[in-house]
Order: sequence, then C-alpha cells, then structure tokens
Amino acid sequence: MLRAAIAVLTVLCSTAQAGGQVALTFDDLPVHGPVPSGVSRTVLLQQIVNTFVNAGVPATYGFVNAKSLEGDADHRAALDAWRAAGHPLANHTYSHMDLHANDVAAYREEVLANEPILQALMGEEEWRWFRYPYLREGETPEKRNAIRALLEERGYRIAQVTIDFQDYAYNAPYVRCFEKRDFAAIDALKKNYLARAEERIAASERASQALYGRNIKHVMLLHVGAFQPVMLPYLFELLERRGYEIVTLEEAQSDPAYSVDPEVTLPHGASYLDQMNIREDLPPMRYDAEGMRRLEEVCS
Repeated sequence: MLRAAIAVLTVLCSTAQAGGQVALTFDDLPVHGPVPSGVSRTVLLQQIVNTFVNAGVPATYGFVNAKSLEGDADHRAALDAWRAAGHPLANHTYSHMDLHANDVAAYREEVLANEPILQALMGEEEWRWFRYPYLREGETPEKRNAIRALLEERGYRIAQVTIDFQDYAYNAPYVRCFEKRDFAAIDALKKNYLARAEERIAASERASQALYGRNIKHVMLLHVGAFQPVMLPYLFELLERRGYEIVTLEEAQSDPAYSVDPEVTLPHGASYLDQMNIREDLPPMRYDAEGMRRLEEVCS
C-alpha cells in the first residue's frame, strides 16, 4: 500500500511541471462553428495565424474539409490566408464524415475527394497527414483495418492526438455571449477554458508517465473557432509556464511512442493515449460530460 502511494506521488510530482515539446494542430478548416456578425472566415483565420507570428509558432497543420468551399469565395480565401502565412494543410475528409456512421466505400470517397484542393494549395509540400473526424477510427476491426490500409496505400500518416481539452465547446458560447455583450460571461469562459486546458495537459502528462515512464512529445487538438484569437495568446503563455516548446507535427510524431498501433476497436473516438491506456489495461482519462453540458447553457 505504501509503495503504491509513493508511486502515485512520484508520477504526480514528475508531471506537475513536466514540460517538453508539443505540436499544435487545428481541425475543420476553413469553417468551424459560428462567428460573430460581420466576421468573415478569412478574417478569423488571419487573426489566428497572427497569434502564431507573435508567439513564434512554427509551421502548423490545419486539417481541411473541402466541402465547405463549395460556392463560397470567402472560405477559399481563408485557406489562402493560412497558406500565405506559411502553414500547411492536410486531410480531414471532404465533409467531416463520421466513419462509425458510414461504410468503407463512402469513407474512401471522402478521403479522395479532399485531395485535389490539398494538391492545389500545397504543391510539392507534404499534405499527406490524416486526422479522423471525431477521432473515430472504426467501430469494427474490419472497418478500422480497411481504412488504415487505404491511408497506407495513399501514403498518409495518421495525425495523432495526445492532448484534447474539447476547445470546440467554447466557440458557440463565446459567440452567444459576444452578441449579447455579456463580458462578464466571456471572462468566466476564459477562466474555464484555461483551467480545462491545464487540467487536460496535466492528465496527458500523467498518462504518458504511466505508459512510457516519461513525458512524450505531445500533439494538441484545437479548432479554428471564433474564441481562438482571444484565447491562443493565453494558451501559449500556459504552455510556456509549464515548460513546453511548440514544435512541428513532424517533430512531435518523431517520438518513438507513436510507432505503435494501439490495435483497439472502440465505439467512440479516443486520443492516442487513451487508446494506449485501453491496450495496456490502464484507466482511461476522464471526460467531463457535465462540464460540456454546462457550456451549452452559457448565454443561451
């Protein structure tokens, strides 16, 4: 009993300010969630990449759903702004398709349909990274293996996730509060966002320590929502305070921890660390469903 308690304390202390390296990745380009009245997607993405410049953030992948380009010049201009700032793009399926709700043939078409815009905007630069929408990799072994085979055939690497604090859930409440000019509620959202981010970073550090005996290079999942230009400078400060250097996705996934296929089939989406926890019979990281529900009520 005493030995177990000492082991737990050792993990907690070693991850309190673990530090290391983390790559940022942004899903759902060029459209994610609502925006305040009068704000274009091009302006929003330009605001986001401006925060990168101020913080010295390296080339950062944005994962594209090209369906949102149909009939909307602003959406294409938003991707152009991302590229003009020197940041790469990669594949998130054509319409953000849920693999668990569709068959392999339909999903294959979604992967392929997204490629022309990536080729057009990326040229000779590397765009063959793939991020599963909802982090859902297939609810049966057959489906999971079929899509993995497709991605390998097409030359993709899977962009894993080890830190996910559900940042997407803050965007709609922020827009509602902004439209109502409820600045007290926005201040509360800021505090909640940063508290959740720090708690999830610490949880990922603990999971990494339990799985690998060290803090691996991490990959953080973010979205191009309306709250990001407000919060990214604070998030960068949080990462710096915790001792993190922001690196590219390639550098983060050069960590040998990512060389293992968890080979687990789940009915829901899960981060790479959670998949590895299940593989190794370790407890999964906690998901705050009640906190998500409360965010839905803010400024509603």
